[in-house]
Amino acid sequence: MAEIIQRDGTWAFDGTTVRITPGLHRSVPLFRQTYGEIAVPLEAVASIVFEPERKRGRLRMRLREGADPLLQATGGRLPDPADPYRLTVDVDRAGVAEYVAEEIRHALLLDQIPREPTKTYLLPGPPVPVSVRSSDGTVSFDGTQVRIDWSDTSDRVKRATGPRIINAGDLVQVEWLPNSGYEDGFLRFVTRETVFSKLPPEKDPYALDLWGSARRDLLTALVATAVTARLPHPSARPVVDSTDRAQLTAPVRPPADHHDVLLRRLRELGELHRDGVLTDEEFAMTKAVVLRGF
Repeated sequence: MAEIIQRDGTWAFDGTTVRITPGLHRSVPLFRQTYGEIAVPLEAVASIVFEPERKRGRLRMRLREGADPLLQATGGRLPDPADPYRLTVDVDRAGVAEYVAEEIRHALLLDQIPREPTKTYLLPGPPVPVSVRSSDGTVSFDGTQVRIDWSDTSDRVKRATGPRIINAGDLVQVEWLPNSGYEDGFLRFVTRETVFSKLPPEKDPYALDLWGSARRDLLTALVATAVTARLPHPSARPVVDSTDRAQLTAPVRPPADHHDVLLRRLRELGELHRDGVLTDEEFAMTKAVVLRGF
């Protein structure tokens, strides 16, 4: 067993699995503490290095492309402190860190682990159900459906469309960009009907606009990862180009049991328009979104 325990967290390697446990110190980001322990199978590891510095060093692990739904969902955009595959190491523990890295590198060579992209996810992602409250609303995923309940500060176009419920089977992909504190982020659920939509996140009823607490909004990556883990692996997804547009955007006849819900939603939008809550442009756009969603 090769193990290093730091305030930032603990890495333990037993020859087959690298077990990463976040530290409990207040300096450890909320995202890592909430994501919890990660068990990385050796076959998911591409490389590991220890980067010594004058005051502190860092252990960095790189996983094979396509092995982890977290990295797939976040696209390498997690801030460094929130990256679970990075461990801050005190200078007096540099020797231990190098030993852990060397043990993992040795095992990679012995087991002849390839560095090529994987054909399936080797890590499971967070368990479901998972729910996160963000600046734009609350997003939940139970393994089969995504639900978005808008906050009082959400754009009125979003609030006018009501809660958004998306079946996992209708999803094409998830797009996520963190709120950096200087620039807004978003969490967008791309469906067959909205794959070519270009609405800005603040008005897109299939997207959460992340503009509030960067620390809290970062937790939306939990939902993005849980959904991504249950979508087809990137290696199995067909490449979509402009020639597929007609097929992807072909109208879909709504199920009979949705007909009453659709009529009620349209009546509500009409009342909001007549009362002056929605402008002509907002009414037309929201009506189109509601029809497309059903």
